[in-house]
Amino acid sequence: MKLGVGPRSLVVLAAGVLFAGAGWAKATPDELARLGKSLTCTGGEKAGSTSGVPEFTGKWLGTPPGIQYNPHAGQHPVDPYAGEKPLLTITAENMAQVCRAPEAGQKAMFAKYPRTYRIPVYQGHRDFRFSDAVCAAARKNAQDAVMNADGQGTTGAVKGALPFPFPRNGLELAFNNLLPSRAFTEHTLRDNANVLADGSIVWGRADNRAFSQVNDRQRGQPLSSPMSQGMNAVKLPEREKAGVSVVSEPVEFGKEKRLGWSYDPGTRRVRQIPEYGFDQPLSGTSGKLTIDSDRLFNGSPERYNWKSLGKREVYVPANAYKIHGSNVKYADLLKPGHENPDYMRYELRRVWVLERSLKDGYRHMFGKRVLFLDEDTGQALMSDYYDARGQLWLQAVVNHYYAFDARIWHAGTSFYHDLNSGGYVAYNLFQERPQGPS
Repeated sequence: MKLGVGPRSLVVLAAGVLFAGAGWAKATPDELARLGKSLTCTGGEKAGSTSGVPEFTGKWLGTPPGIQYNPHAGQHPVDPYAGEKPLLTITAENMAQVCRAPEAGQKAMFAKYPRTYRIPVYQGHRDFRFSDAVCAAARKNAQDAVMNADGQGTTGAVKGALPFPFPRNGLELAFNNLLPSRAFTEHTLRDNANVLADGSIVWGRADNRAFSQVNDRQRGQPLSSPMSQGMNAVKLPEREKAGVSVVSEPVEFGKEKRLGWSYDPGTRRVRQIPEYGFDQPLSGTSGKLTIDSDRLFNGSPERYNWKSLGKREVYVPANAYKIHGSNVKYADLLKPGHENPDYMRYELRRVWVLERSLKDGYRHMFGKRVLFLDEDTGQALMSDYYDARGQLWLQAVVNHYYAFDARIWHAGTSFYHDLNSGGYVAYNLFQERPQGPS
């Protein structure tokens, strides 16, 4: 993987924002003293649990010993746990007996696909760590970062690490997902599969390039706009081929708007997109995904109430190397109804649970989402999507893995399961591409 290495209108009224705990409070001296000791440098609990959450060892920074990996060359991920087998396979038949009950979306998947859907649970590992520069940035953020009064940006945060190692409320969790430690630059030729209920596939393909200024090589510098910039050139489907979109993301959504431009090959014209985001269709996905569903949530938080539901132990995708191997074939991975469980790896992890509900007066095809954020990285791993009536609609997962050369956790292939139609979208596939993310 050739990833550039570098760290990474809501009016606040008592009735308008749902908070769990205190408001805009910085970390206390006692909390700061725990960072890097009983807690990881980004705020996760180092200790494991008796039910199976792994202890954080952080023994590896970069490529593990014994792994043959060519850095900065677009090599597909290599699995350091390739010899392991599932400790437990959760099925529709035994899910009532497992020590941790599946979440609502997982239960719905078992109900819809009782004979084929499985959750293979592996021995957990938290063996990788962030660089010292990321840890220093996280500590500085814990000391100084606060949410702005309008809830649409931060003050005092620096580049390169999640802004809130000790999140006090739902908005701070949301900004951890928006501003995690990511690669400075990313390039992926990604395939996107709209898998219909009968197993037939409508293919999309896009050449995606992203430049994340908040994760540039000067970690620890104050945040400044733009947060990131990206270009998406559509290769498939044919009707959209040669279409290009360019996006610039602000750091403070209350002062600036996300800017977008698109090139239409039919008219050969570039136009500025009046409002890019929210539930507008995401290019290259046959209109099945919304722009703000990429990485489960992105963009301005202004239209939503955010509520932290606390931390709990959940079976989520983790150490997702197997599914991204160059030996994986789409024909074997993409099955009717859902992905082939043989390629998935779940572990029991502690996650922050974040509820995002639509505010009165706004529209969105999804009235509510429940997101599950990794305690070590702040990134969303899984989400349940509800329609405007409160009915569960989609269940989605993102398969993250630690990128050895960039020394960060990277969002790989994701799956968005439509519980109504029986189809799903497999997004950000690169297994059959000559190169992985670079």
